[in-house]
Amino acid sequence: MPKIMLTDKLNEIIIEILEEAGFDVKVAWDLPKDDLPKIIGEYDAIIVRSGTKVRGDLLEKAINLKVVGRAGVGLDNLDLETMMTRGIKVVNTPAATTNSVAELALTMVLSSTRDVVKGTCEIKAHPETFGSVKKELFSREIDGKTLGLIGTGRIGTALAVKCKALGMKVIGFDKYVTENPVVEMKTSMDDVLTEADFISLHLPLNDETKHMINLEIMNKMKKGVVLINCARGGIVDEVSAHEALESGQLGYYCTDVFELEPPAADNPILHHENVIISPHIGAQTAEGNYRASVQAAERVIQAFKDQ
Repeated sequence: MPKIMLTDKLNEIIIEILEEAGFDVKVAWDLPKDDLPKIIGEYDAIIVRSGTKVRGDLLEKAINLKVVGRAGVGLDNLDLETMMTRGIKVVNTPAATTNSVAELALTMVLSSTRDVVKGTCEIKAHPETFGSVKKELFSREIDGKTLGLIGTGRIGTALAVKCKALGMKVIGFDKYVTENPVVEMKTSMDDVLTEADFISLHLPLNDETKHMINLEIMNKMKKGVVLINCARGGIVDEVSAHEALESGQLGYYCTDVFELEPPAADNPILHHENVIISPHIGAQTAEGNYRASVQAAERVIQAFKDQ
C-alpha cells in the first residue's frame, strides 16, 4: 500500500479518492513545514500546493519518494532538476484553477477602474468624508477599453472571454502562440504595450521572464495604464513599478504576487495609494480547490499505475 502525504490544505474529497484507490493517506496540512523533513522519509508520494517547497532538506530526506503531485499549475516550488535525476515523477493540474485566477484578474480590472479599494479604506477610516470622497472618485468604465495580454494560455484566454463579454477589446502577445480564437494576436509585445489600457501578465517565472517588466518596458506603455500581475512575483521589477507609479506612467499596479513573500515592510509598493494587493490568492476558491484536489489525486494514482 503506497503511503502518501498531503501537506497543503485541499478539499477532503482528495482523501476519499486516494483511500479508495488503496493509498495510506497522511493529512499533514496542519503540521509546521519545519517538521515535514522528519517524517517524509517513509512516504512514497506527496501532494502539495504552493505552500510547500519540495526542495532542499525536505527533498533530501524523502528517500522513498516516487511521485510528487502539485495541485495547481506552477512548478517553481519544486526542485525539478533533482527530481528528474532521481526518477521522481511530477504531475500537476494545469486547468484546475484557470477560472479562479482569471476571475481575480478581472476583479483587479474592475477594482482599479472604479477605485473600490480607495473608497472602502477612506470611508472605513473617516466616515465623515463620505460626500467629499464621492466627488474625488470620479472614475471610468471598461466598456470600449483595450485589454492587453502578455501570455495567452489558459488563464489569459479565460480572462479574454470575460472581458470581451463586458465590452472590452482584447489583444495579446505570446512568444509561443500565434493564433487564439478570442484574442487579436500581435506579432510583437511592443504592439500590446502601446495600444492597451490594461495589461495583464500570464507568464511563468524563469530566467527569461525575471524582471521582464522593467522601467524601460513600462515606459513603452500608455501613460496611466493599469498593470495586473496575477502570475508570478519577480516578473515585474517592483522598484521600476514604484518609479512608474510615482511618475504617473502607471495609473495602477494590481498584484497578487511579490518577488519576496511575504513582502518586506519597507517595500514601497505596499505604501502607494494606486496599488491594489491580494495575498497570492489567485487559485484559492472553493471550486478551484475542489477541482485541483480531484485532479491531483487522479494523476498521482495514474502515475503509480504507470510505474
